[in-house]
Formats: sequence, structure tokens, C-alpha cells
Amino acid sequence: MDNANVTRRDFLYVASAGASAVGAALALWPFIDQMNPAADTLALKEVEFDLSPIVAGQIVTIEWQKKPVFVRRRTPEEIKAAEETPMADLKDPQTDKDRVQKPEWLILVATCTHLGCVPSKEMKGEFGGWLCPCHGSHYDTSGRIRKGPAPKNLAVPPYQFLSDTKVLIGAAPQSGGAAPAQHHG
Repeated sequence: MDNANVTRRDFLYVASAGASAVGAALALWPFIDQMNPAADTLALKEVEFDLSPIVAGQIVTIEWQKKPVFVRRRTPEEIKAAEETPMADLKDPQTDKDRVQKPEWLILVATCTHLGCVPSKEMKGEFGGWLCPCHGSHYDTSGRIRKGPAPKNLAVPPYQFLSDTKVLIGAAPQSGGAAPAQHHG
């Protein structure tokens, strides 16, 4: 190896370039890291919920990823109405079977697809589901848009049943059932 052409100045150039690269990486890291989800959001990635206290016809609102989620235990009449709705009557056609894993339980992200308001669980609207009081969107007992300005059905979050009385919201279903949160199109 011939070191005759390597000078002290060459070493200083290489060393200062290396130190500058490390310094730039350290300076950029906080900007890159801030693009990751916040720790409190990651903590809410999955929410386990006990279904046992909910009676038929009752709707409970829980929080998942800082979004409201409706958990509804549907009555046999509500299930029948949702299953018998003609697809031609729907703005965003989707069968009830595609929206639930177990017909008795309906789990939806409670955000209107028009402008993001939260539909009222007290006002049922014309189709027995929900009414968004902001602009008058009506949803049926499967969370499908039936009337009003909302373009899409209420989204179905990913979830799986851990047992007959426990559900894990945010976890992909094990097999079959409802598809993960979607707003077709």
C-alpha cells in the first residue's frame, strides 16, 4: 500500500465529511420520527370490549383510535329488516352479511361519511338506524346510507370475536365476516 499521497489534509476532509453526515442524520431524526403515529394513538390500536352487559336493541359508543364506534346488539326485527333490504334501494349497495360477522352484533365507525359528524344514536331516522343531525343523512339498521347527502355507508372497523362476550376492535377478523374499515371507492 502506498501512503505517500495521503496527507493529513485528506484525512481531515474524510473525518469532517463523516462527522457532518452523522450530525445531519442526528438533526433529521426528530423530523422523521414525528411522522410516526403518536404513542397514545398506538395504545388505542386495538380495543377489547365486553359485550355481555348490552341487551337487544341497545347501542353503546366506545372509542377506538380516537374515533367513536357504535356497538349495537340488534333485535331479530332489525336483523330481518337489514337482510331483506333490496340492493336497488341502497346508495352504496352492500349486503348485511358483508357488514357483520354475527347478525346480532353490528360494529361501525360512528362518523358520517358526508362531513364527519357523529350520527345520533337517539334519533333513529326513517330506516330505524341512525340520523346524522348535521345534514340529515339517514342510515338503516346495518349502517347503510339510505337518504341524505352522505355518499357511503358507515365504515366497518376491523374486528374479531375473542369469545361470545368479548370483541377485539382493531384486529383483523380470523375468518369470513365483515371486511375491515372501508368506504368503497
